[in-house]
Amino acid sequence: MARLWTQEERARQSEKIKQWKPWTRSTGARTSEGKMTSSRNAYKGGIRAMLREISKVLREQRDELKDSRFG
Repeated sequence: MARLWTQEERARQSEKIKQWKPWTRSTGARTSEGKMTSSRNAYKGGIRAMLREISKVLREQRDELKDSRFG
């Protein structure tokens, strides 16, 4: 269950983070294993992406056939 923050807690936490500035020490992955893992963070592939692409190609072919028959 998510924590529910009050406005005062949120403001206090925001100030702490602004003083702490964790983004200034962020260096990203350092090891080759970590770099390989992080390189796949945005991967949106898999079977669904492949099926979506096939469906798109089939729709385009269907539309071309319709156009050629009735065009």
